[in-house]
Amino acid sequence: MVQEKKVVDEVSGWLRIYDDGSVDRTWTGPPEVEFMIEPVAPHEQFIEGVATRDVTTNTTTKNDGSIHRARLYLPEKTPKDSKKLPILIHFHGGGFCISEPNWFMYYHVYTQFARSTRSICVSPFLRRAPEHRLPAAFEDGFATLQWLQSVAKGDARDPWLEEHGDFNKIFLIGDSSGGNLVHEVAARAGSVDLSPIRLAGAIPIHPGFVRSDRSRSEIEMPQSPFLTLDMLDKFLSLALPTGSNKDHPFTCPMGVGAPPLDGLKLPPFLLCLAEKDLLWDTEMEYYEAMKKANKEVELFVSKGMTHSFYLNKIAVDVDPTVGSQMDALIGRVKEFIEKH
Repeated sequence: MVQEKKVVDEVSGWLRIYDDGSVDRTWTGPPEVEFMIEPVAPHEQFIEGVATRDVTTNTTTKNDGSIHRARLYLPEKTPKDSKKLPILIHFHGGGFCISEPNWFMYYHVYTQFARSTRSICVSPFLRRAPEHRLPAAFEDGFATLQWLQSVAKGDARDPWLEEHGDFNKIFLIGDSSGGNLVHEVAARAGSVDLSPIRLAGAIPIHPGFVRSDRSRSEIEMPQSPFLTLDMLDKFLSLALPTGSNKDHPFTCPMGVGAPPLDGLKLPPFLLCLAEKDLLWDTEMEYYEAMKKANKEVELFVSKGMTHSFYLNKIAVDVDPTVGSQMDALIGRVKEFIEKH
């Protein structure tokens, strides 16, 4: 008789871990939101002004022998476009444990980002915890930047980037745990020679910066479908290196255990926060620490919004306030890209 696997840990709706170490990410939450995590097939023809395709980006394979991949979003050229378009490297959220760049919830946001900011978006498929604990995702994020460097040098090929991309205007952007990647990849980039490409700016959106002690905002702010305290605690315990807690530099770059911010060579930052985010207090602590370290950092706040609010397509479509806050966020990112 085959022994049945037993669930040893789970994160509500999103993830179950079994006693044999296997992980099941089948959605078990409310069925009416399941469409948001359905993968969208790539399409090289322009739909609503954006084409998308998946590329292999492995100048090197990952430590486990798997291949680096990314999803590219290309906006249809308009007469107003300058010859070359900025390149956004987008890191998806999901507490380092869930989500993929081809999920519908990201597709609906990043087609709009590419269209509105007139940028090519490159969103890598990141290795996920608990199968691959950090720094695996950070290594994959940095490898994407190195791939762009190799395309710019002519050592790797990509027709969309070669024809349309401005390698002098590369920006890192990421939401939630993807915001942690923005900081970490920018810090790594500052210590190497990236020529002939240039990292022009970094945009963490609602980054997962925390401490092991509960902050006041974690206790007082509303939990949302995209961030509950259970998700926060469980995902990070599965993702951080074994034996470490939330004070680790990966999740607390402003803490005493992290490399001093003033010693890092960082590009200009636009830190985008949501006023009712559970992580508000620690995100603001990061902002103050960046300013104190004399880093170029601007702050943009989405009033009355919760963590990753714009990923919720139902709310964006149905609630005019959410829709207008999403437009304002994209508008502010566009302004930042144009300035740098």
